[in-house]
Amino acid sequence: MTNTTNTTEPVVGGAAGAAAPAPDVTGATEPNRASRPNGRDGRDGRHGRDRRDGHDRRDGRDGDGRKRRRVVWGVMSTREKVVRYVLLVVVLFITIGPFLWQLSTSLKGAGEDIYTANPSFIPTEPTIENYLKVAAAIPVWRYIGNSLLVAAIDVFGNIVFATLAGFALARLQWRFRKAVLGLFLATLVLPGEATIISQFVTVKDLGLADNLVGVALPGMIAALNVLLMFNAFRQIPEEIDQAAVMDGANAMQRLRYISLPAVQGTIAVIAIFSFIGAWDDFLWPLIVLQSPENLTLTVGLQYLQGTFATDQRMIAAGTMIAFIPIAVIFAVLQRFFFKGVEEGGVKG
Repeated sequence: MTNTTNTTEPVVGGAAGAAAPAPDVTGATEPNRASRPNGRDGRDGRHGRDRRDGHDRRDGRDGDGRKRRRVVWGVMSTREKVVRYVLLVVVLFITIGPFLWQLSTSLKGAGEDIYTANPSFIPTEPTIENYLKVAAAIPVWRYIGNSLLVAAIDVFGNIVFATLAGFALARLQWRFRKAVLGLFLATLVLPGEATIISQFVTVKDLGLADNLVGVALPGMIAALNVLLMFNAFRQIPEEIDQAAVMDGANAMQRLRYISLPAVQGTIAVIAIFSFIGAWDDFLWPLIVLQSPENLTLTVGLQYLQGTFATDQRMIAAGTMIAFIPIAVIFAVLQRFFFKGVEEGGVKG
């Protein structure tokens, strides 16, 4: 009995033999290298595309051959710089322009025509005679002293009382704390004119009418300053207070040694705001004060409008006199002011 086995011999030779697939160990056939896509490992031609994309990226083009815009973070183009400087010049002209014009007018002599259609910005004959005339016409130094006294009381009151109130609201736990915080927020909605009559009646009942203390009393603590201190104290990590309590520190010790050094910038902001508000206030001193010797500078300068109604040089000089203390205070505290604006307290 003969056992025969059917075998199929592969066709060898010619192009057909070269193209025959060879079986692998898994039974799959390896594709012909001639039919592979471009690429070293034969997988989707990835290496070929990577080399092509890398070449396009070096050329500054995307995969489709289009020119790509190169973006560098933190570097402004020439066009952006021009736009920013133009906007800066416009803002400076709007904000600082009137001030510079008043300064120029206050330094112009009597021989210069300030009512001409084309007045000159730079005085041709600069002089300080207008400032001397203002000092001779009204007791400007007494008015400056009155304003400084009122501003000093307001600055001291806001630094002390706003700091204590902000610390109590932010770092201490007590009943009705949230309700009191809501009342401070609610007072920001009311305009100052809504309570000015009740303030005057209170000051008059206290016997402080026509008195500089009565002028300073309502501004000794402002709700906005309390909220600024509350926000500054709230930025201090709770773990610092907890560690101080574990060491036996009481509330005043935590305030003095931990919280106050961290909010010096915000205190400077409150000092500047309080000084400017008290120095520039006009309506409240006008209502409370009657005696000419007790007038503040903003109210006393109104005499220039009647005495020198036709000479704007005097009025401009009086405006500059009122501005000088504000500029000095801001120059002294500007470092702490910007620190308080940027930080507002330490960050955890």
